[in-house]
Formats: sequence, structure tokens, C-alpha cells
Amino acid sequence: MERELPKFRYHPEPIGTGAFKKADTPGRCECCGKITEYEYDGPFYSEHDVEDICPWCIADGSAAKKYDGEFQDTASCDEVNDSDKTDELIRRTPCYVGWQQEYWLAHCGDYCAFIGYVGMKELEDMGLADKLEDIYRKDVSMFDIEVIRENMINGEGLQGYLFRCLKCGKYQLYADCD
Repeated sequence: MERELPKFRYHPEPIGTGAFKKADTPGRCECCGKITEYEYDGPFYSEHDVEDICPWCIADGSAAKKYDGEFQDTASCDEVNDSDKTDELIRRTPCYVGWQQEYWLAHCGDYCAFIGYVGMKELEDMGLADKLEDIYRKDVSMFDIEVIRENMINGEGLQGYLFRCLKCGKYQLYADCD
């Protein structure tokens, strides 16, 4: 029987975003040694070359502890004045994959939940395209809003990363390019 995946506050749909993929053949987690059907497909910053980490070793922090690693670079996060929240984000949350350097947004004093990869079409489908001026974080993305409107296509050279505030529900958008 398959184990239920752990819940990640800052990355609530890690299967949907591709952070975890169901393996063609089950593998062995290098951290706990247990057989797992899921492969982590995201960044892990460590001096150790670690290939296979199961979702449970990410969730409980054992992978980060064992390999002295982080899933998100602390220099590439908005500032949050709570070390427990930062610890949860960088050591117990699977990251997403960015073109350049992944950047994690915060709002209302906490890190936001990563919702997924978007282009303008996805924002239009969600009813967020007309709110672009309000949700787009130019302070960290640095592209003019017209460049975003005209060129941001999911899976293409200018990629959007959508987040949602855990407290107020406001969406936040970060973008980078290849």
C-alpha cells in the first residue's frame, strides 16, 4: 500500500508542480534507505552529491540534516523575521525549478505557498491577468510589466512562478528567463 505524501505548507501541490515525480521503477532513498515510488526533481544545495531523496526525508528535515543541505538558498528569499519559518522553507520544503536562481516570495510576514509555473495564458485562465500590476513583483523580477504581458509563456524563455500568501490569499508573481 502506498504511503500518503507528507504535506508541505509552502509547496502544497508538489506532484502537480513536478517537484516529485512518480518513478518508473521504485528506488531507494539515500537518506533513510527505504524504497520509494517518488523522485525529488528539484534543487538541493549540499557539498554531498545526493541523487535520490524521498518526500518524507524532506518533510521531516532528515535529508537536510544528514547532508548539511538546503532546498532553497536563503539569499534568494524575501525576508521573514521568524527563523522557524525560514528553517521550514529551506530545510523541509521541496523547491521549484527556475531558469536562473529560484526566488521564494513572502507576504504578510510569512513565506508564500508556491502554486506553480505560469505564463500569461494561465494567469488569464485564473482571472489574474487584469491584476498583473498588483501581483507582479518587479522588485525581484526586474522585467518591465509590458515585457511580462507580451512574452511570458509557460515553459518558454520567460517563465512565471506563481505564489499565494498563506494569510491573506493574495497572489504574488515572480519571473525569470533562460
